[in-house]
Amino acid sequence: MSTELKAQDIIAQVQAWVKNVVVGENFCPYAAPVLDRVHYQLLASDPHEQLQDFVDSCYQLQAESAIETALLVVPEGLENFDDYLERLDLLQALLEAQGFLGEFQLASFHPDYCFDGVSPDEAENYTNRSPWPIFHLLRESSLSEALERVSSPEKIPERNRRHAERLGVAHLRAALQCSKEAKA
Repeated sequence: MSTELKAQDIIAQVQAWVKNVVVGENFCPYAAPVLDRVHYQLLASDPHEQLQDFVDSCYQLQAESAIETALLVVPEGLENFDDYLERLDLLQALLEAQGFLGEFQLASFHPDYCFDGVSPDEAENYTNRSPWPIFHLLRESSLSEALERVSSPEKIPERNRRHAERLGVAHLRAALQCSKEAKA
């Protein structure tokens, strides 16, 4: 399989996950209206190139108002969840150092996502589990507008937790696996 085809397949898997899990299970009530304005990008596996790709993505999002949000996918190098969290902290610091704090914020998704204090086998972890490690770059202004349109946005995490528990780990694992099998 060529590298280009593999990259297309990875993006197709993330798109399937967004459509079927994030939107399909309504884990993010803000996602459906902007599905056609999501920028999907693979980040380099080399840590230094990855940081540059991230900064470039911030500038791209800043310059292109047609892009609502960006999902930055890391297909290699951050398979370990602890390594991913360390990189997330570094990217958060980079947002601040580059002057993007207040303009953008990061959300995090990983195949082995585990909320602090929660057992790894709990269903609620699947609200942030994805087919690949992903850094979600959001416009803060868009997020503020979206929050105004949703009643009781502070209740979303608890609603998601309860919904994930009702669905069950087997269902959520199968949905994630289905996404991982999507092809471009």
